[in-house]
Amino acid sequence: MAKENENYVIGADFGSDSVRCVVLDAANGKNLASEVVYYPRWAKGLYCDPKINQFRQHPLDYTESLTKAIVSALSQAGKGVAEKVRAICVDTTGSTPVLADKNGTALALLSQFKDDPDAMFILWKDHTAVEEADEINKVAHSCKENDYTKYEGGVYSSEWFWAKILHTVRKNSAVKNASYTAIEHCDWIPAVLTGTLNPEKIKRSRCPAGHKVMWNKEWNGYPPEKFFDRFDTKLGEIRNSLGSETYTTDTSCGHLTSEWAKNLGLPESVIVTCGAFDCHIGAIGGDAAPGVLVKSIGTSTCDVIIGPKPAAGEKEKLVKGICGQVDGSVVDGYIGYEAGQSAYGDYYAWLRKLIVWPLRNQNAFKECGIDVPGMDKIDVDAYEKNLLRVLENEASKVVIDEAHPEKYLVALDWINGRRTPFANQKLSACISGINLGTDAPAMMRALLESTAFGARAIIEAFEEGGVKIEKIMAIGGVARKSKLGMQILSDVTNRDIYVTAGDQAPSVGAAAFAAKAAGLYTTVFEAQKAMSPGVSRVHHPNPKMVATYEKLYKRYLELGQFIEKITDEN
Repeated sequence: MAKENENYVIGADFGSDSVRCVVLDAANGKNLASEVVYYPRWAKGLYCDPKINQFRQHPLDYTESLTKAIVSALSQAGKGVAEKVRAICVDTTGSTPVLADKNGTALALLSQFKDDPDAMFILWKDHTAVEEADEINKVAHSCKENDYTKYEGGVYSSEWFWAKILHTVRKNSAVKNASYTAIEHCDWIPAVLTGTLNPEKIKRSRCPAGHKVMWNKEWNGYPPEKFFDRFDTKLGEIRNSLGSETYTTDTSCGHLTSEWAKNLGLPESVIVTCGAFDCHIGAIGGDAAPGVLVKSIGTSTCDVIIGPKPAAGEKEKLVKGICGQVDGSVVDGYIGYEAGQSAYGDYYAWLRKLIVWPLRNQNAFKECGIDVPGMDKIDVDAYEKNLLRVLENEASKVVIDEAHPEKYLVALDWINGRRTPFANQKLSACISGINLGTDAPAMMRALLESTAFGARAIIEAFEEGGVKIEKIMAIGGVARKSKLGMQILSDVTNRDIYVTAGDQAPSVGAAAFAAKAAGLYTTVFEAQKAMSPGVSRVHHPNPKMVATYEKLYKRYLELGQFIEKITDEN
């Protein structure tokens, strides 16, 4: 057991827009300090093109922001804390790979590629590789020796490692020729901090390897080189650079280099653990345990649950349509199951941007010779920042006609494609039932309901696959902020929804892994128990609304079948 005020750990959570670092007392999870730093290039929209679903991030956004966040957090934590920091653990979004050279240098850090989007990290929500994902699925499903997607839900997604790499090397010959390996964001940061960027020495995390890169013990690592050569021989070369071993998150990758120790103001003795995806590490910060589904709800969702490994002689039961099941991807000794939705909070943000468009584009009025007195004096940032809160408050007043649910709005949550069940990034959102009486609050409620319907579909996929769900924990910004959203989720699923007390579950989870790696606890669960923030509130299903949503959920499924059918036909 760690002693209070004697051992500190740092959790670094790389989100889509920023990195958040926390300094915690390993004995009790007390938050001494935290800091959020936004990625400067990403904030300017550089290297991205939303119209073609291209989302890229520069490696310097990560390293510069991490440095600022840790230095600031340590400064806030007070004198004497830095020298007692024992370990650092990072989590990232994913799959977010980057192509690198023989030295493990991300290509965007080379002068000739410093402004080339294809040389940068390809963010999780980049959907430019839809065609490549389709091709991978067709080949994998036709393999006589193995279907290499079977531990990844049976469907390979455009959001994942190989589809993105294949798309990039086919599109950009210069980047292709300069590349030797590819590295996930959660593997790259520990490698940078410990100075182990040599591709043969990088400790690849079990989490991304199993869920997104087709690694599995059954085929002694990754699929054979000949499988990847069917797409492009460069993929076979990259496959060979990955090695065959993977490591759980409580494994040490080494210690801080002298340069990084100096930059961060930390001792060189600080251990850096293997990284993992934010949702998997966040699950530990959200009290993950067998039977507990942890929903990380933010711009998108990632749903994680752990279960026991098959008993000796038993065959592992495969869950179809999810984002994979991997031994040790969350906690060593347990199967980690992952699913999720490609858009959750992003759907609400879309509605907000739609409404705010006139204020953000006032030049359009001027081009038409229209002068709206006082329009230019509106604080658009403040207006937009508070809009969703106002819309949600008004949406709570919307009355559903229980006798005639067919007259009510129903929306599909596929505005950024469908991640689970059965990934299909070609799909798009649809809203049914709009009439002249439809207003913004009604639309807001329909979007809140649509994301809850999508969440229910995931729960049903898990349980149809034999994964029993006894409790649902909700973590993340949307879970913490949207009381109406969580109540609707409870009503739609007919389950209690437990909302975590802290807003930093990934950072807390990372800190728990760091504490285990530093030898302060014998198991991750011991560290979790000591550092858990607990539960802030519980949403119980309203029986009246449960019955109503049962009818609307059927309409959601029917609408989804229709949209998927016409999408496939086109």
